[in-house]
Amino acid sequence: MFRRLARSIREYRTSALLTPLYMIGEVAMEVLIPTLMALIIDRGVYMNDTAYIVKMSVLIVLAAMLSMMFGILGASSGSKASCGFAKNLRHDLFHHIQDFSFSNIDSFSTSSLITRLTTDVQNVQQAFQMIIRICFRAPIMFIFAIIMVIRNGGTLVAIFAVAIPVLAIACVWFIKRVFPIFNRIFRHYDKLNRVVNENLTGIRTVKAYVREEQEEEKFFEASGNIRNDFVLAQKMMVMINPLVQAVAYACLLAICYFGARLISGGAMGTGELMSVFTYTMQILMSLIMIAMIVVQLSMSRAAAQRIIEVLDTKPEMDLNENGKKDVQDGSVSFSHVDFSYSPSGNPLVLHDINLEIKSGETVGILGSTGSGKSSLISLIARLYDVTSGAVAVGGRNVRDYDIVSLRDAVSVVLQKNTLFSGTVRSNLLWGNENATDDELWWALNSANADFIKDLDAHVEQGGNNFSGGQKQRLCIARALVKKPKVLIFDDSTSAVDTRTDHEIRTALRNDVKDCTKIIIAQRVNSVMDADKIVIMKNGRIEDVGRHEELLERNTIYQDLVRVQLGGKENG
Repeated sequence: MFRRLARSIREYRTSALLTPLYMIGEVAMEVLIPTLMALIIDRGVYMNDTAYIVKMSVLIVLAAMLSMMFGILGASSGSKASCGFAKNLRHDLFHHIQDFSFSNIDSFSTSSLITRLTTDVQNVQQAFQMIIRICFRAPIMFIFAIIMVIRNGGTLVAIFAVAIPVLAIACVWFIKRVFPIFNRIFRHYDKLNRVVNENLTGIRTVKAYVREEQEEEKFFEASGNIRNDFVLAQKMMVMINPLVQAVAYACLLAICYFGARLISGGAMGTGELMSVFTYTMQILMSLIMIAMIVVQLSMSRAAAQRIIEVLDTKPEMDLNENGKKDVQDGSVSFSHVDFSYSPSGNPLVLHDINLEIKSGETVGILGSTGSGKSSLISLIARLYDVTSGAVAVGGRNVRDYDIVSLRDAVSVVLQKNTLFSGTVRSNLLWGNENATDDELWWALNSANADFIKDLDAHVEQGGNNFSGGQKQRLCIARALVKKPKVLIFDDSTSAVDTRTDHEIRTALRNDVKDCTKIIIAQRVNSVMDADKIVIMKNGRIEDVGRHEELLERNTIYQDLVRVQLGGKENG
């Protein structure tokens, strides 16, 4: 797991490697000081050797200054390495997510991905800094202090042979019980982010239905679950500190008892016993730090696994970067296409779809909700891949194209219109970043977006300063800026009035003649002048024909015309 995450260290590897070296230097100086103090007492004070006291005092000051210098360098280097590691890890996650297919994204909730990019990365960052600093400092201090106890205290080191296993058993017990709690906490974070995201994006709906109180209850429930699990984890964590303190005081009492006997027998000096007391505290402090490491790593282990789950998820769609770049024309062909959103292939959303669309044709698609209209058009731009069969654009299987070239040639205006904070110009340039102002105005005029008077007009997040119909027209304009060979409207004029819808269709018919236009609509008026109309039902194509042909033979179409147009054949 660590090796997988370590790939994100990259240019900060030097800082990451230097930090443990600085920690070793800091610990070495800290461990040296008690021995120098013991020498001052046993050889300087007792023998009344002032020169020796001064000499050792200078060495102590020098050791303290070196320890401080190594500590500062270690903290600076560790911070640089951990912050850089977190930056790279976020980049790697975000970059990898950009290659996800729609089906990959469907397998992770948006709130979960946000948690993994923020909270999880932060926890892993803290763990990484702890690993390169405390994970080296604590064990090295423990080893150095044990060596010095053996050197100065001799047999007193046997006291730790009892203390250390007790703490080790406690840590193992703690890990086994706390790790599942932290795993559950991160799932609660996902839910909390989902609640917040839904509330903020749908705040107008919340207020329109006066559901603030219910939304607050959902938030408090999600937040309360996090609080309850953290409290439970903290209750287990606080049990370690009393245990460590009990072991520490037991060790000190044992050292006092056995040390006094060694001094009275002449086997140990007073200064040596004092140094053993200091080393004992250093040993116990290192054990406390190791306990802290256990806590942080337990929390970070769950976060790291969630991050790796994203990094190790392979995009289900082969982007085929070496594929064909040139899309010859806007012809579209479906050949015995089956499609399912499930990896298992069941249930099928589309069944044995066969459809031929000539380049430059205007095709309307009608059908009840859930009939498979949106699923059908999502296969043309490879937003999803077919389960079986083949979809071709420009006479070539869509899998054979470089995905960027294909999606530049196939422009989709989705049902859910998304505008980004910035300006009208910055949103339109998503279609073609090199488009001129004249091309932007042409696209706006073709989309009947005459409400735009300034390309630099401000667009709020989500386009909330525009009405639903205005957002739809801006999204249509953005798609037109690409000048695609295939232009797909997924019910993207549903929020505009009938007259505006007619004006948009007229403009598209006159301004983008060579482009294949596929229109999913709920209104017969929107498609009745199409070259062909596709009727869908339960994931199958029921019928294909012109308005007049379907009016004569297809009962579904007849019902739609009767309900919407009152039996009129023209609208």
